[in-house]
Amino acid sequence: MIYRKITNSEFSALWELHTAYKAEIGEYSPTENDCNKLQTAIKDGSILFFGAFVDDRLVGCCSVTVGFSTFNYEKSGVFEDFYILPEYRRRGIARELVRFAFENSGVCSMIVGCADCDIAMYNALGFSVRLGNMLAYEY
Repeated sequence: MIYRKITNSEFSALWELHTAYKAEIGEYSPTENDCNKLQTAIKDGSILFFGAFVDDRLVGCCSVTVGFSTFNYEKSGVFEDFYILPEYRRRGIARELVRFAFENSGVCSMIVGCADCDIAMYNALGFSVRLGNMLAYEY
């Protein structure tokens, strides 16, 4: 297993995993416009994607969006887009991918917003500091 930052040349494999992730969690199927916006955000460095690879095949991914937090007055990341192909789950890939993303994103802390049913999983992956509830505001 190799863990690394996903490059623009690997975008099609990332997009395939990203759409599978959206389908599995019951969110809408992303459009071509969504694809273009994500590709631009990656190129601009607005979002970082990390991947787990087996024989050059992308089998897992996650993203970190870097900002600044007064939680610890350091760079902080929002952890999202976490997905491991079903046939590669329960092999320790998730834990290593989270660790790799944290160590290679340049952040001092990461937060994740998740459904109640996923809290135990994220606790097991190291997200152990509870910071209340995360809510989204959308225009």
